[in-house]
Amino acid sequence: MRGLVTKSTGSWYTVQDEEGRYVECRIKGKFRTKGIRTTNPIAVGDWVDFQMEPDQDSAVIISLEPRRNYIIRKSINLSKQTQIIGANLDQAILIVTLASPPTSLGFIDRFLVTAEAYDIPAILVFNKLDLFSAEGLEILAAYMDLYEQIGYLCYAVSAQQGEGMDEVRTLLRDKTTLVSGHSGVGKSTFVNSVSPGTALRTGAISDWSDKGKHTTTFAEMIDLPFGGKIIDTPGIRELGIVDIEKQELSHFFPEMRERMNTCRFNNCRHINEPGCAILHALEGGEIEPSRYDSYISIYNNQDTRN
Repeated sequence: MRGLVTKSTGSWYTVQDEEGRYVECRIKGKFRTKGIRTTNPIAVGDWVDFQMEPDQDSAVIISLEPRRNYIIRKSINLSKQTQIIGANLDQAILIVTLASPPTSLGFIDRFLVTAEAYDIPAILVFNKLDLFSAEGLEILAAYMDLYEQIGYLCYAVSAQQGEGMDEVRTLLRDKTTLVSGHSGVGKSTFVNSVSPGTALRTGAISDWSDKGKHTTTFAEMIDLPFGGKIIDTPGIRELGIVDIEKQELSHFFPEMRERMNTCRFNNCRHINEPGCAILHALEGGEIEPSRYDSYISIYNNQDTRN
């Protein structure tokens, strides 16, 4: 039988068959020896074939269909292993907060690079608008302008108050959307706002660290009442870049991609080469320094091939 993976708890997977029934499934051991290097050989959003176990209500996943795309990150505890956050996506939303907890520009850029690498449209949703001071609103406007100039859709919302959420619901209709971000940015509140019957557990921000507490511990696909699906994911503290060669990295910065063909050298790294169109645009204020800093950070400090 064929089905869609809607929940992953580590060793068990909930699969929805083509008639809408849900079945608890496990995987065959050989899945772990097929050269799949991720900590989770099956991810939410995957299409699989499964067969029922004799005299049981559970089933065994026997094959995985090719993925259209996916969002992947380095595993926190096992640096050489990776984790697929969600598969077969129409778009991905990163929930961003400027405080409680803060989301750095570097983290935003790493998420956008990962989405670009797999041709997944990415949207930035700046949450907790109800908590912003006048100074915070100025910073928010600067952040949104930065990314909108590049071409990314940006929205400012208060998921808690419902402010700005109507526009976001329109974006989600009839699409499969991954929702990601740091712990504490309000992902569960966001999901509860767009799907009121979901009632996901929400948590307070840790006082001592200003970081969120994990209230979502596993990835889960949720059907939206107005059509479409969202994949709610556990909070991410760090987002390591994987499966991207260093010489390809600039392809996944749109403002670099549109200029790189005019560099003097075909193999330009955009670091210190003469005749570099990227450096020229940076000096002329056409590329934001924070974006270039993110490029250099990923290029130098990440093992982009793992």
